[in-house]
Amino acid sequence: MANCYWIICILVVSCLVGVYEGSAGDVDPSYRACVKQCGKTGCVGERCFSHCKFSSDGSSVDGPWYMQEPLYLWWKRWDCKSECHHHCMLDREKERAELGQGPVKYHGKWPFRRLYGLQEPVSVAFSALNLAMHFHGWLSFLTLVYYKLPLKPDKWPLYDYVGLWNIYGLLSMNAWFWSAVSRSIDIDLTEKLDYSSAVALLGYSLILAIIRSLSLRQDAAKVMVAAPLIAFTTTHILYLHNYKMDHGWNMKVSIAMCIAQLLTWSIWAVTTRHPSRWKLWIVTVGGFLSMLLEVSDFPPYKGLVGARALWHASTIPLTYIWWSFIKDDAEYRTSILLKKVQ
Repeated sequence: MANCYWIICILVVSCLVGVYEGSAGDVDPSYRACVKQCGKTGCVGERCFSHCKFSSDGSSVDGPWYMQEPLYLWWKRWDCKSECHHHCMLDREKERAELGQGPVKYHGKWPFRRLYGLQEPVSVAFSALNLAMHFHGWLSFLTLVYYKLPLKPDKWPLYDYVGLWNIYGLLSMNAWFWSAVSRSIDIDLTEKLDYSSAVALLGYSLILAIIRSLSLRQDAAKVMVAAPLIAFTTTHILYLHNYKMDHGWNMKVSIAMCIAQLLTWSIWAVTTRHPSRWKLWIVTVGGFLSMLLEVSDFPPYKGLVGARALWHASTIPLTYIWWSFIKDDAEYRTSILLKKVQ
């Protein structure tokens, strides 16, 4: 089984080397000329964008990108820069299709067609479903440990890791919320919030995997595990926010943390006698396979369904099984602690 995991790791690394060498669309002369012209006129062909020409007080503004967009436009509509990039990309892709050429990436991303104002409508729907699944799992977990399982005299659950899983649920819902927002309107702000939320979740999940698999209960041991990983995750997020939004590097870091987390759970699943370890196996193997969807990164079908959307879809049933395992673990650990007390 371990050999299979290393083969998957090698495949993942190979995919990363091929996928993130650069974006061909960024250096396309026609695309660059279109974006430059749009920056001066606020128009792409016959399509002109009113918010490129006016500030929030309605007065005309000058200069590249017509200065900064009003804050309310960040959530209400696309900003000028995004409009220029998007419509220049669509026009260039039409030209490439007429020449029999396939789609290429622009700024590290595949070209998507907007639907009802949403950048990636299929991914938005699946992100929302993942958010709903995590909310359901988190709420049912809290109901179990606080109202159905025995409590300590101070009304705190007997289950050792209830606080850690509570934080995990909140981070998961936050990550999927910003994933849905970012797939709805892809601007710099939403992209940074999406990436930082996802990395924070991955870093915390790795910490949680190590603590639970090693059954660490002493605070000192937990700090020794958490401190370096928190420092690394924080540094990576600050790098993305303040230095460079490097999609390729962020993907490599994310995949590395995913692999480390899944391998940790896999090793524990082999060595433990947990009654629900079969659920852990399903989530672990399914997580490896779904991760391959993310790194395969093929062009979106009809500009709507891409690799990321399919990855988001595959995580929905895994999320349900995962929270089921967490609840089983709470019951299992509580029963062990009760036997020790008795």
